[in-house]
Amino acid sequence: MKRTSPAALANLAPLTAALRELLPVSGHLLELGSGTGEHAVHLARTFPAMVVQPSDPDPVARASISAWSAEARLPNLLPPLDLDLRAPAWAGREADAVLCVNVLHVAPPDAVEALCRGAARVLAAGGPLVVAGPLARRGAALQGRLGRFERELRAADPALGIRALEDLLEAGARHGLSAEAPRPLPAEGDLLVVLRRAAP
Repeated sequence: MKRTSPAALANLAPLTAALRELLPVSGHLLELGSGTGEHAVHLARTFPAMVVQPSDPDPVARASISAWSAEARLPNLLPPLDLDLRAPAWAGREADAVLCVNVLHVAPPDAVEALCRGAARVLAAGGPLVVAGPLARRGAALQGRLGRFERELRAADPALGIRALEDLLEAGARHGLSAEAPRPLPAEGDLLVVLRRAAP
């Protein structure tokens, strides 16, 4: 069954604009935590020379991705994979770019390190890891939307929560990923962060 997510669609236009600058002319784009599948379908349609590989550990999400894919019938959109970014299996793949949108705050804290470690293994030199979603400055009080979101997440599961931008940048540096300046997104508190695989 197809699902839809307002959060997934809120930043879609600026995310697409950024990816026009970041993605290679052709190659493989691996999306981790594809959720409803709306991003994957949109990106496959927008970047026809890119092979888009969606993935999600949730079988309900994969069913939604498959439903959107079946309707879109795009030759460059692959069937969704059962990948958990904290498991080592996905790091055995190869990709020209890795995309992770609205995932880290709904994953345990060790997902930040696992994402950067895996991306460093998957990407070729210069390849981008693109992370988008709510991020906060370390130690800063969460106000407005981020504050409300944080309370909701912690109430559902104390292990969840808005991650610190510095945690992502430091994890990237530990695994040879150099960060570009974060870009603000329209949704309050959301950022787009690009980390590139350094040359060996």
